[in-house]
Amino acid sequence: MKQICLYFEIHQPVHLKRYRFFEIGKDHYYYDDYENERAIRDTADNSYVPALTTLLEMCKQESNFKCAFSLSGVAIEMLEQYAPEVIDLLQQIAETGKADFLAEPYSHGLASLGNEEAFKNEVERLAHRVQELFGVTPKVMRNSNLIYSDEIGSMAADMGYKGIIVEGAKHILGWKSPHYVYSCAVDNRISVLMRDYKLSDDICLRFSDGSWNEYPLMADKYIDWIATLPQNEEVINIGMELCAIGMFQPLSSNILDFLKALPACAAQRGIGFATPAEIVENFKAVDSIDVPYPMSWNDEERDISGWLGNTMQREAFAKLYEEKLVGRILACKDRRIKQDWDRLQATNNFQYMTTKPQAVPMLRSFYDSAFDAFTNYMNILGDFLKRVNDLFSENVENDELNALYTQIANLGDELTVKENEISVLRARLEKFEGKAEAPAAEEAPAPKKAPAKKCATKTATKAPAKKTTKKAAEKE
Repeated sequence: MKQICLYFEIHQPVHLKRYRFFEIGKDHYYYDDYENERAIRDTADNSYVPALTTLLEMCKQESNFKCAFSLSGVAIEMLEQYAPEVIDLLQQIAETGKADFLAEPYSHGLASLGNEEAFKNEVERLAHRVQELFGVTPKVMRNSNLIYSDEIGSMAADMGYKGIIVEGAKHILGWKSPHYVYSCAVDNRISVLMRDYKLSDDICLRFSDGSWNEYPLMADKYIDWIATLPQNEEVINIGMELCAIGMFQPLSSNILDFLKALPACAAQRGIGFATPAEIVENFKAVDSIDVPYPMSWNDEERDISGWLGNTMQREAFAKLYEEKLVGRILACKDRRIKQDWDRLQATNNFQYMTTKPQAVPMLRSFYDSAFDAFTNYMNILGDFLKRVNDLFSENVENDELNALYTQIANLGDELTVKENEISVLRARLEKFEGKAEAPAAEEAPAPKKAPAKKCATKTATKAPAKKTTKKAAEKE
C-alpha cells in the first residue's frame, strides 16, 4: 500500500539591523525588532494560522490523515514572542496523535558543515525543546535546507536517529527512484527518506501558476499521479515550507480546499498517509545511497553553493565556525551570547551574500547587494567575536575549553547514572532489611533460647562492671 509522507518546515529568518563599523564594541544588539515582528505577524496571519487550522481539522476529521513538522529553535523563539497562537495550534495538532515532529539544528544553520560538536549540540537542544512543547521525542531528523552527505548521515546515526529526510536530487539518485527507503552508504543504522521534489514543487511552487500546463491542479488529479506510480514504489515523501500555503501560493488560489480534499481522494485509490517515524519503522531499506559531497534542496544544482559559493560567504563561514570560537561558545554560560550565536548561524545570513544568478528574484532584506550583506554581517560578527573573547583569558587554550564543555555536557548524564545507582542500592537495602527482620520476628517468642540469652547478658554485664569500678577507685 502506497503511503504519503507529508511534512512541513517552519523557519523564519531573524532580520539584522544596519550595523556600522564604528559601532563595534559599543552596540551589542543586532536586530531589527520592527521588521521581525512585522514579518512574523504577516506570515502567521496569512499562512501559518489558516494552514494549521486546516491541518488540525483534517487530523480530527480524516481517519487516514497524518503529517509532520520540522521547526527550528529560532522560529520557536520568534513565534513565542510575536505569534504564540501558532504554537498553540501546533500543540493541538500534536494532541491528536496524528502528527510527528522532526529534529533539526536549533539555529537552522550550517553547523553540520562547520563543526560536528556544535551540530550535535544544536540538534540535541532542538529535540529537547520539541519534547517540552509537544510531548514528542523526535526519531527522524532533517538538516537545515535538507543539507546531507554520508558524513552527516553517520553523525545523525551516532545521535540515535533512525531516519533522516534528504532531497531526492537527480545527480544522486541517477536511475533510482525516490519512492523507496534507502540507507546511508557509510552507516546502515540510519534510513534515508528521499523527498520527491517534483510532486512537492507542484504544490508549493506551481499550484497557482496559470501558465503551467497542469493548471489548475485538483486533488483527484494529484492523487492519480501517485496512484499510477509503479506498484512497488510505496513511499512518497512530499515536503515544503509551511509558508508556501498562503504566501507562495495565496489563499485565494483555493490551496486549502485542495489540501482538505487529499485524504478522501487518497482513500478512494487505496493510498494512506504515514509519518516519517512510521515509514522508518515499517519499511526496510532496499539499497544504500552514496552522497560523498553535501547536497541540499536549494537551487537547480541541489548543492551548497547558495551559501558557500563565493569567497565572501566562505570567509564569513570560516570566522563563524572557527574552532576556538566554537569551543568558547559551547563552554560559556552567557544566555545572550548563545542566543546571538544561534541567530547569526541561520542560513539566510549567508544566502543574502550569494552572487549566483537567480531564476526568481531573491529578497535580500534591506541590503543593496551581496557585498552590502557581507559587510553588515562581518561588522556584527566582529562585535560578537570581541564579546566572546572578552569572556575568557587569552591564555586559555582551546583544548581546555573543549574539556570544560565536555564536562558540562556530560554532567547531566553522570547525575542520571548516579541517581539510578542510588535507587538500585536503596532497593537492595530495603530487600535486605526485610529479610533480616523476618527471622528476628520468628525467633523472638522461642522459649528455649530466651533464658540462655538472659544468662549470657547478666554474665557479660557483671564482669565489665567490676573492672570499671576498680579502675575508677585506683584513679581516685
